[in-house]
Amino acid sequence: MSGRGFLNDVTKLASRFFSDTREARKVLILDLGFLGDTVHLLPAAWAIRQAYLHAELSVMVAENVTSILQLTPWIDRVWGYPRFPKGPKPWQDLRRVMKLRREKFDAVINFVGSDRTSLLTRLSGARARLGRRPRRGTPLHWRFLVTHEVDHPYGLEPVYAQRWACSKKAGFPGVSPEFRITISEAMRAEVARAVGSGRPYFHVSPCTPQDLRQLPLSQLAELLNRLTDAYPKMDLVLSCAPNERERSRVDALLPLLHQAPLRTFSGSLDLPRLAALIAGSQLHLGGDSGALHLAQMTQAPAVAWFRRFEGLVDWKPIAPQYRCLIGEETPQGIEGIDTNALFHAADELLKASVSARV
Repeated sequence: MSGRGFLNDVTKLASRFFSDTREARKVLILDLGFLGDTVHLLPAAWAIRQAYLHAELSVMVAENVTSILQLTPWIDRVWGYPRFPKGPKPWQDLRRVMKLRREKFDAVINFVGSDRTSLLTRLSGARARLGRRPRRGTPLHWRFLVTHEVDHPYGLEPVYAQRWACSKKAGFPGVSPEFRITISEAMRAEVARAVGSGRPYFHVSPCTPQDLRQLPLSQLAELLNRLTDAYPKMDLVLSCAPNERERSRVDALLPLLHQAPLRTFSGSLDLPRLAALIAGSQLHLGGDSGALHLAQMTQAPAVAWFRRFEGLVDWKPIAPQYRCLIGEETPQGIEGIDTNALFHAADELLKASVSARV
């Protein structure tokens, strides 16, 4: 591409980024977070895709969540970065950096502001590098890392809205954030066959990555029993990760239920098929976990329980089809959420979901 419009390593306003790079032919978006970060990147990535219609668009995300981008065929190339269970030391990135530099990206975009992502942005070798000002302010070396800087507040709105607002400040098009994904009819049918009954179902994710984010088992069982009693023509489907901790929790839950789940998927679904399972449900119920992000991505209605913590605003969904109840963190899980409130939130959304699908 022509070098016209590209700038020296002097940080410029983000609003000039798209106009300075509109001729780009190879563009990379860097976001090295986990599943939630990748899902919340999608609206901004879609805005960037719309701007660079004829460019090759690559995205680098955590290696263990790359499969979710099978649902975004408008991304040309997906790069995995090893984050789980532990990321590499900076000097272990040498081969990856050399591979990035051989790609000769025209533009690299980073809305995260983390040290590792910002360093890779610089080492990519791209002439135009857009970075978000870090949460804790700009270190002395910041202006060496990026050519254009976007500044947007952290912690005042969901992460997807923050990322999308950054893209707008950089000059990219878009009227509102949009989770543009494609779940094929074949995949939907495959998941429906795996569920089996053909009846409506609600999906429950009983586990979260940390015990302190979970409802006590007795309270979760009471909630599910009330729902299955109130909706006898609706099936119960559970899912969890394929690790001993989550499977043990599910095993402990089952004897407490009046109605056995129609199906329990213990890590047997990959991320795209788990998304299809959630998308096909009448309602998703779960805590602050990856499954909730998939519900948000697919726009499935959801009831979620959260502990009160500093980053709550970042991850709590706010659209009309979500109900979020907040309790206090304890070593035994979340306490202080009323079971009646959980049931009425689920009942309200189920009635609306059933009505909308009739």
